[in-house]
Amino acid sequence: MTAATATATDWADRARPDIIVLFDVDGTLTPSRKSVTPQVLDMLQALRKKVVVGFVGGSDFPKQLEQLGDDVLDRFDYCFSENGLTAYRRGIKLASQSFIGHLGEERYKRLVNFCLRYIADLDIPVKRGTFIEFRNGMVNVCPVGRNCSQQERDQFEIYDKEHHVRQTFVDALRKEFGDYGLTFAIGGQISFDVFPNGWDKTYCLRHLQDQGFKEIHFFGDRTMKGGNDHEIYTHPQVIGHAVTSPADTIEQVNELFLKQ
Repeated sequence: MTAATATATDWADRARPDIIVLFDVDGTLTPSRKSVTPQVLDMLQALRKKVVVGFVGGSDFPKQLEQLGDDVLDRFDYCFSENGLTAYRRGIKLASQSFIGHLGEERYKRLVNFCLRYIADLDIPVKRGTFIEFRNGMVNVCPVGRNCSQQERDQFEIYDKEHHVRQTFVDALRKEFGDYGLTFAIGGQISFDVFPNGWDKTYCLRHLQDQGFKEIHFFGDRTMKGGNDHEIYTHPQVIGHAVTSPADTIEQVNELFLKQ
């Protein structure tokens, strides 16, 4: 059985089983670190009658459950957490990879120690807790601390736009660890991700290579160079769609897929 035949059989209930639509999470399906709205869920339900649907985000799976709902494995055909390092297809977990296994413990510790010293010397309005969060396929670095309140998160986002705290931090890391083969991707409001080159959101495409899809669409809000959606948005196998909010995502999906 060919990949195309397998796909057509697997998704026989879809009008176009040869098309998959992938969504970023923060800023695309949900406000940053907030829960999905009923309007977005209605859009996804309608879209799944037309095509195959998945999400790809940098956060780990538990955080995506918080944002997208405990029934996320039922709402999406493909679930790509940590850019696809943790992946599910039709609710079944696929093979995963390890950041520490790839980088090595000693080099990982050197990276973490540098980040902690850098954050200790940062003079920013507030600092809370969890400045470095280890995930299976990456580390997330947060100058203000991931335990900040929503108000502090919003305030840091405004401060960062003026003072470029995260970009300056990333520039220092690129200079210090240029031989590590790492990518530093700024996303969301308060943090940035660090992962091996090629382990950006395009990593999830490895799980789709033999699935027979003729079109792969991606919707994301951080599509500019340096944003964590840029690589997959510009990938030659992907049709990219830049959005500004979940409401904009709904509008563009309606125009492209649901009004036909």
